[in-house]
Amino acid sequence: MNSAEYFEKSKKLSPGGVQSPVRSFKSVGGTPVYFKSAKGPFLYDVEGKEYVDFCMSFGPMILGHRDPDVEAVVNETVKTAWSFGTAEPYSLELAEFMVTEIPWVEKVRFVSSGTEAVMSALRLARAFTGRDKVLKFDGCYHGHVDSLLVKAGSGLAGTSSSDSAGIGEVQASQTLVLPLDDENAVKEVFAAHGKDIACLIVEPLPANYGLLPQRKEYIEKIADMARANGSLVIFDEVISGFRVGMQGMAAKFDKKPDLVTYGKIIGGGFPVGAYGGRKDLMEMIAPEGPVYQAGTLSGNPFGMRAGLATLQKLKRDNVHARLEKNTARFAEEMKGILNGSGRWSAVYQESLFWFHGETAEPVRRVDKIPAGHAEAYAKLFHALLNEGVYLAPSGYEVGFFSNAHDEKTIERVLEAASRAVKAVAKQ
Repeated sequence: MNSAEYFEKSKKLSPGGVQSPVRSFKSVGGTPVYFKSAKGPFLYDVEGKEYVDFCMSFGPMILGHRDPDVEAVVNETVKTAWSFGTAEPYSLELAEFMVTEIPWVEKVRFVSSGTEAVMSALRLARAFTGRDKVLKFDGCYHGHVDSLLVKAGSGLAGTSSSDSAGIGEVQASQTLVLPLDDENAVKEVFAAHGKDIACLIVEPLPANYGLLPQRKEYIEKIADMARANGSLVIFDEVISGFRVGMQGMAAKFDKKPDLVTYGKIIGGGFPVGAYGGRKDLMEMIAPEGPVYQAGTLSGNPFGMRAGLATLQKLKRDNVHARLEKNTARFAEEMKGILNGSGRWSAVYQESLFWFHGETAEPVRRVDKIPAGHAEAYAKLFHALLNEGVYLAPSGYEVGFFSNAHDEKTIERVLEAASRAVKAVAKQ
């Protein structure tokens, strides 16, 4: 079967024919491509066509698909155990690496997804502070936890409304939502609700609604305001953790978080999540403390061992420096090529990149994304797809570089982009 045939069959069996909404191509139109294998920087569809992949499973594959060093560990694990449901040494080894590498993570608990990590961190913050409300920011995504799948509402600053059916008003009302890049808004909300706010949660590098790098002074100031009001500071580093250097985005700020959530890279391509932070906070988690959290597949040996192998290689081979150099070069050259079909800008940080319409100032918040962005991106996406380049199928998802994207692959993509731009210009 080809992709169209797979999709028609899938729609009869799964909602929208997919297991996660963005995969349906609803944001860009057309039929999703069904892939059957991957290696290095490449994906191979069900008909055998090769694509250069910049989605990279939405971030985890920082070394590329089936990196040989990680694959060797996975193959060894297949012959060792698939799941224990008991105490085992593999999570200990990964935890030791993370705690040694990141001074502000004194203890860590592994779970099975980023959403689960955030959910658990919020429960811990509420238990520690004895408060119920959470402050988050428009443009930051923290998984599909009910209390965080909300958007800013009308009326009083800080009110919120559900961003999904099935989330009750009471749950939504416990979350305060503010725009990014606005210290005064944060000050006002703490003045009005400070005694009720358990925590402030933010992506220190927002990368789920485009790439929206924040000012250092802004992140540090809102962290100070939170602590001055007795609230905890949670950094969601599910994307940026171990992608923006070995210590993530938190290393770039003088103010360190109380709790951090991780995912993606720390599993080496297998389902994983984690939350960690100050010892006094983490010791409130069962069985040491009264905050309950458990998981059948938490600490699964595949994710633990593949994740550790990935992190060890990142550090041993100084992979981040190479990724940063290649991403910057690629993004700047792509910006020049894309300007052949309109004025585009490229924003990038370390190994993440995002293209959007040209703006006078850096885009740091959702309402500053240029009008018509989604429509322009959809045209670019399909033109590149036809040339064998796979970007995330949404104009608000970012692109990811991997260690497997070598010079030859970069040149191949730049040549393909030149042809794609000419095709868009003719539309």
